[in-house]
Amino acid sequence: MARLFKLVVDVEVDTTVTLQPNILRYFYELNPDDVDPDTGELTIPANSFVDDTDAPVTDITLVNPDNGYYLLFVNGVLQQDDLFTVDTTEVVVQDAADIPEGTTIVLVVNNFLPEAENTTTVGT
Repeated sequence: MARLFKLVVDVEVDTTVTLQPNILRYFYELNPDDVDPDTGELTIPANSFVDDTDAPVTDITLVNPDNGYYLLFVNGVLQQDDLFTVDTTEVVVQDAADIPEGTTIVLVVNNFLPEAENTTTVGT
């Protein structure tokens, strides 16, 4: 007669995950020369932004597609994602023809840098 042998293993797993947000803010005041009069698109070159310390920006940090996002504020109002695109060299905002000169535009780049640590204890 056949017998079923069972292996019993006692495993304990302890996982610690730390999310480390990396938040960058870029500030710009609307210059009407940056708005295309035919399309109404506002193209903001990276070097037209300043950062939190008022230092000029050379490149815009891109988000990690799996762990980040952008927020764009025009005059303090959060804009929908479909209204703007971000590249390392520029931000393009659609339907910007009616934004007044000097309006503050803020781009927030938020990337998460997750770290995970596992401890596995196996007993019998």
